Amino acid sequence: MAEQDKYASHWGAKANNPTSESVPIPVPRGSGAEQDRFGGHFSSGTTSREIPVPVPTAIPRDATAVGLLRTTLLPSLGLHTGLSIVAYTASRVANRVDGKDWLWPAGQVANAWWSAVGTRVVYDGVPIGAAFSSLVYPDKVMLGAVTAWGARLFYQVVSRSVKAKSDDARYLEAKKEPGFWNQAFFKIFLPEAVFQALISLPFTLPFRNPYASARSSLSAPIEWAHDLAVVVFSAGFALEVLADYQLNRHKKTDNGNLNRDGVWSIVRHPNYLGDALVHFSFPLFLWGSGKIHPIVLLGPVANYAFLRYVGGDAQNEAAQAQRYAKTSPVKAQEFSEYKQTKNSFWPKVQEASNPWTLTILGAGVGGLVLERVSIIL
Repeated sequence: MAEQDKYASHWGAKANNPTSESVPIPVPRGSGAEQDRFGGHFSSGTTSREIPVPVPTAIPRDATAVGLLRTTLLPSLGLHTGLSIVAYTASRVANRVDGKDWLWPAGQVANAWWSAVGTRVVYDGVPIGAAFSSLVYPDKVMLGAVTAWGARLFYQVVSRSVKAKSDDARYLEAKKEPGFWNQAFFKIFLPEAVFQALISLPFTLPFRNPYASARSSLSAPIEWAHDLAVVVFSAGFALEVLADYQLNRHKKTDNGNLNRDGVWSIVRHPNYLGDALVHFSFPLFLWGSGKIHPIVLLGPVANYAFLRYVGGDAQNEAAQAQRYAKTSPVKAQEFSEYKQTKNSFWPKVQEASNPWTLTILGAGVGGLVLERVSIIL
């Protein structure tokens, strides 16, 4: 069946919205099984095979590489650079490098909402409520997913930072370098702003240049891709939540041993794996709605590269090994064994039978069930 038949008005632009145009997107027909399953609730009463995608009139419909750079990447880079200047200034005054960590989730969520809603309000003069209502259903789901990811991570980072009352051990070591703060903006804060602009592409391009997203999509809308996106996001989000919860609980009852239980028995960095899965889900949402421009694939790739090779597991493990060698011979030995038995990021094949792996997979399926139930209700 057609995708709009399943989600009805959730997918379409508002008929009375005078500030939007439409870009027709071909939608493949399915068997109709979903309509039989959910009844008339999802039926749109039309046999149209096109989904109208609202296009803000104030944004040029330029699908060229230069157009994408001008309408999407440069504005995002400007936003993240500006926020990084603020974060750098506050961090330098407080002598706390972890101020940049506060910005990591907050800046990306701010960019998503500015791209999806703020630009319509400021440039098209549309009320906030109308700007949000004009978003089609898949875009609302993705925007909600970005917000949930960012809000959870922001809370985790801020609460950890406040309780610590000092910088992370990695940053304390870095601050020992001569002239650290004079170089920090260009060596740390600005590069992270560039990464954030790239990582944000899946949830900025479809809103800033929806015409290009629709016209240059790698695929027409595919229903199961949206469902897969919900499963992947839910699994990744659950993995992040459990990883941080279990680590925090272990720290409160620390008996001098390394935390290797729970989801930490799957890989050495389940929180980073969860974050990667969350970001891999965003292009899947766009695939499901037929707006997966090739350039948005840079988002999860940039996020993965950052987690693996810049500020993620490699940096964290180097600091761990150094700290344990100085303060805890027991943890140093356990950490060495941990590295020999568990992969850093991607699980080994045998982890498929790990009960915690099955729990995470169940959480992914549970997320899809909850979405279906919310649509019915």
